[in-house]
Amino acid sequence: MNRFWCVALLLPSLVFAEDKQAATFSDAVSDGDVNLIFRYRFEFVDQTGTSKQAEASTLKTRLNYKSAPYGQVSFFAEVDSVLYVGSEHFNNTQNGAAYPTVADPDGFDLNQLYFDIKSQDVRFRVGRQRINLDNQRFVGGVGWRQNEQTFDGLSLLYNADKVDINYAYVSQVNRIFGPKSSSDPGPAEELDANMHLLNAKIALTIPGNLSLYAYMMDLEDAPAASNQTLGIRYAGTVALENVKVPFAFEFAKQDDHGDNLTGYSANYLLAEVGLQFEQSTFKVGYEVLEGSTVAGKSFRTPLATGHKFHGWADKLLGTPTGGIEDVYVSFGQAFGANQLSVAWHNFEAETGNASYGSEIDASFSHKFNKRYSLLLKTALYGSDGHSKDTEKFWLMFTASF
Repeated sequence: MNRFWCVALLLPSLVFAEDKQAATFSDAVSDGDVNLIFRYRFEFVDQTGTSKQAEASTLKTRLNYKSAPYGQVSFFAEVDSVLYVGSEHFNNTQNGAAYPTVADPDGFDLNQLYFDIKSQDVRFRVGRQRINLDNQRFVGGVGWRQNEQTFDGLSLLYNADKVDINYAYVSQVNRIFGPKSSSDPGPAEELDANMHLLNAKIALTIPGNLSLYAYMMDLEDAPAASNQTLGIRYAGTVALENVKVPFAFEFAKQDDHGDNLTGYSANYLLAEVGLQFEQSTFKVGYEVLEGSTVAGKSFRTPLATGHKFHGWADKLLGTPTGGIEDVYVSFGQAFGANQLSVAWHNFEAETGNASYGSEIDASFSHKFNKRYSLLLKTALYGSDGHSKDTEKFWLMFTASF
């Protein structure tokens, strides 16, 4: 058994040992909150070179429960079920079907289970948990997929007046490719790890927040992806008379770490600036993941929420050997309960002269009320030598209770 599950199972007995009044504990349980979420999604993929078009009709049901605090202690449990509605006309990463890939395997899974101990400024959490750091560029939950990425371990969050410090130790990564048995084909559901994640966010007297981070990722089941990343991020919004100016600047240096046998050093750079009016936002950005002429020496982001970056077609989830230069422009418009967004990306290699291609993304969302929402979304990727021309379309309906 994972050693952190042992700690999580023992924690209630250690905390409640001084007060065994069942009625008090029962109140903490009965006063808890239960949430039920249904997320239906239809995903269509048409990819050059594949004769069949993928059609994935999936329903995720999520049930979670959070207890009321008992003193300084509370607990949280969350389970997910992914079902297929209709025929399985897609490659789910496990079935080997001759269709384009839609990485949403079906099944029932324990998504989160943790205990919290909170004081005024500190929260200690142990168990299976979601970890989203900054904008999820390096560590995130990959929440777009029907199976979420979560982490087994412990975390410590310190909240002061102008400083938030987040530390986590992770012993296992629960990826988006499960649940599955060890005999099933496809990517591994879990990765044993020995990771230390440290992120400190500082609110400055000038507009914006400064984040300093150190991520030591020793992925024992994927040693080639192990890395040590040190970085700094400055992001915020400058308010002018009739317009706001959102911005983000970031730099990180990455080296090999743990059991990674390939010695390397690579850099990451982001520069983004925009104009935000009352209902509309325009942004332009430049992001670089440094590459190399040698395989295994490019900047990598194995635990990122990759769908948020480099286009929704997901053609650059892994960094090619030559690295990535992404020049992008985005526009967002809100009107009532509706939100429209459009983005354009141009992808080139950071090392060498290769051009990967370009992509146009667009989405429209509508909130009927606080419980129901609808999303229409598309991605059009034009290859210039990397991967294949791909068209994707999504229709998603979410209901929360």
